Amino acid sequence: MTEDEILQKVRRIEISTRKTLDTNLSGQYHTRFKGQGMQFSEFREYYPGDDIRHIDWKVTARTQTAHIRKFEEERDLTVYLLVDVSSSRNFGSQAKTKAEALAEVCGLLAFAATRNNDRIGLILFSDRIEKHIPPKKGRSHAMRLVSELLHPQVQSPKTNIKQALEYYAEVMKHTAVVFLASDFYDQGYDRALRRVGRKHDLIAIRMRDQREIEVPNVGKIEMQDWESGKNFWVDTGSYAFQNKFKESRNLFEKELESSFLQAGIDRLDLWTHEDYFSKTVSYFRTRKKLGKRR
Repeated sequence: MTEDEILQKVRRIEISTRKTLDTNLSGQYHTRFKGQGMQFSEFREYYPGDDIRHIDWKVTARTQTAHIRKFEEERDLTVYLLVDVSSSRNFGSQAKTKAEALAEVCGLLAFAATRNNDRIGLILFSDRIEKHIPPKKGRSHAMRLVSELLHPQVQSPKTNIKQALEYYAEVMKHTAVVFLASDFYDQGYDRALRRVGRKHDLIAIRMRDQREIEVPNVGKIEMQDWESGKNFWVDTGSYAFQNKFKESRNLFEKELESSFLQAGIDRLDLWTHEDYFSKTVSYFRTRKKLGKRR
């Protein structure tokens, strides 16, 4: 894409997100996160539903009653987008690829942060850190982030979520809201996920395509692994293939669910064929109703 084409796409995303921001999202998401600038206020007794990460074990041991640290939120937040730009994101059987759909969702979050005068930063990663843009405020900054999301300069096709989380933990010392956007086709990042989740308000955004969970019976076809580049033939009408595909998918889903539960983080599952803007707004509403305390 030329610079003019990228700019046109950025403007289209800004326009498409404007209605959602005006009528649903802007101003709402602020109270859903602890963000940077959480100042200690006092200790109080633990109540069911409180975030167990705020339990103060020294006070609890001294009083023999569970106590948590109570915080007061400052007006503005720091938001970070950690976005997977490995080659698997380029897959798409619908009108948009996972990369295009995810860029729009991240654009929605970036413009929402801008509307609320929050700082927002971006880390693009594959199996290395491809780009790091420190957090700033302002519309022009948000548009720059969306531009980078639409046309990243990627050096590697592979994924390393662990490295991305560890890098973020080193560069961001203050508490922030972190959206980890990926299809999560990776392993070995559980410990890093827990580390970031303990200190930061970490939300996993997962973008998927229908063909990743169901392969239609179209006979023998050639497939390609996006990240390794290897081609291989499969018989989609074979019971053995369909059964193995289903088993592998179910195992992956169980392991991913376990990783998120153990880390104690939220997740937002999105699909390329759906209205992901509306679903993102619904996520914020549900988070509030469930009484997510920070």
